[in-house]
Amino acid sequence: QVQLVESGGGLVQPGGSLRLSCAASGIIFGINHMGWYRQAPGNQRELVARITSGGSPYYADSVKGRFTISRDNAKNTVYLQMNSLKPEDTAVYYCNAEMRTIPTINSDYWGQGTQVTVSS
Repeated sequence: QVQLVESGGGLVQPGGSLRLSCAASGIIFGINHMGWYRQAPGNQRELVARITSGGSPYYADSVKGRFTISRDNAKNTVYLQMNSLKPEDTAVYYCNAEMRTIPTINSDYWGQGTQVTVSS
């Protein structure tokens, strides 16, 4: 069974840092892009950052200069380093990956979500 397992969420004060991790497990023939979305109460899920298989990143304007996405292809893992956190970053963060669990078919997978709360 293929799954994405996230870790690293929690409570942090404004200005603080957190690092999220997401590891893909199971029988995987390849992973295309990996990324992080977030959803705050009453809001739609939004893309925070994404990284291609070649390592090219994309960031939402709201997190540019504060968040850094990276991946370790050998470990099928994506990371999100979040610095200078603000209260408006509070949300459930979801890992996303487009993976081939059947050799010729790409499918979207989601993690279960991890809560990030920025509050004093």
